[in-house]
Amino acid sequence: MNQERLKIVIHGLVQGVGFRPFVYRLAKQLGIQGWVLNSAQGVFIEAEGLRSQLNAFLHDLETEKPTHAVIQSLEHSFLDTVGYDGFTIRHSDNSGCKTALILPDIATCPDCLHEIRDPADRHYRYPFTNCTNCGPRFSIIESLPYDRPNTSMRQFKMCADCAQEYHDPHNRRFHAQPVACPHCGPQLSFCTAGGIIVATREDALQAAVASIKDGQILALKGIGGFQLLVDAQNDAAVRRLRDRKHREEKPLALMFPNLESVQQACAVSQAEARLLQAPEAPIVLLQRRTTDVAPSVAPHNPNLGIMLPYSPLHHILLDDLGIPIVATSANLSDEPIC
Repeated sequence: MNQERLKIVIHGLVQGVGFRPFVYRLAKQLGIQGWVLNSAQGVFIEAEGLRSQLNAFLHDLETEKPTHAVIQSLEHSFLDTVGYDGFTIRHSDNSGCKTALILPDIATCPDCLHEIRDPADRHYRYPFTNCTNCGPRFSIIESLPYDRPNTSMRQFKMCADCAQEYHDPHNRRFHAQPVACPHCGPQLSFCTAGGIIVATREDALQAAVASIKDGQILALKGIGGFQLLVDAQNDAAVRRLRDRKHREEKPLALMFPNLESVQQACAVSQAEARLLQAPEAPIVLLQRRTTDVAPSVAPHNPNLGIMLPYSPLHHILLDDLGIPIVATSANLSDEPIC
């Protein structure tokens, strides 16, 4: 039976979602030869095999795609074979008009959350843990296509363990561009108001916890900008934050350690619980039933705007604090993200 070559061009949200690893595994599973690459426009694929294999490949590309992927268009054409040997992920092509779409940052997935809480795991309490299913995307990219050299992670060279995961087709960090660990990735630092670093790594985290418990305002450089954090049960701290932000009455958003703590403070329906735990980690408006939150958080308002931790740093910080915090943007009103 004659083999054919299938040329495929895919546009949509197909970068930063584990799409190339998915294509690689699918091709291997179906016995297809060829390659896949990210381009400045989307994802390009060339695949060689029998017509039945290629038809199955086309079908599964759309029906079995990664959870966060969105295919806006898929164009394909059949050509003569060129004799590819094996299937590879090629170096990206940055030529042409840059039209590829990039996902927003994605909240920490259950697998990464388990790792940062497991003392036996090398990612234990590492605040920048991520994989192909979660972590920073839009906030770290500097140019297309979405590859590590085109992100702010390019300055961090992967250690041997991270490189092994990155190159293993069966690992969930296969081609995860922000992959990092305590040995090779970014680290925490704690600064005074004057900008002097006084603690790093775990000591920095403990200094942050202590400052919030002491009623101070903590500026957190997280994913996608800066936040101002205070103890949501400390009315004096919340009033001080309002004064600094020149925000007299508008309700302030809260971050709770987990869903259980939210359910103790507010009425939460099943739909609202699903929203709180969604990958987008939205702020959900909930009917309050607690008096533990400081009155100045949402004066004369029967509802509270609540979100759950969405980055490993937030999870670790809230695990240690064990209390709800105000988490509001550090930007001036009506200004873009700093």
